[in-house]
Amino acid sequence: MAHDSQRRQPAPCRGGSDVHTTALRIRAGKVSLRASACISTRGLLAVTGLVVGTLLSSAAIVAVATRKLPQGTMPARSRRSRG
Repeated sequence: MAHDSQRRQPAPCRGGSDVHTTALRIRAGKVSLRASACISTRGLLAVTGLVVGTLLSSAAIVAVATRKLPQGTMPARSRRSRG
């Protein structure tokens, strides 16, 4: 059985001039991977907003989790893990 039957042609991108495309091809020995993607300008901005929101929220969580509390603000039964 030949592997040629598994090869597919990439689907054409729909849209006008505001469509951004990219393609990726990776080969390692006998294994290869091909991928392509099309996205509109509005979609690219939406993805950028999601990534920025994720990075900002994770930075806020790290900042709160690693802050040093003033002396006497810990609950009575908790111990400090740092000095």
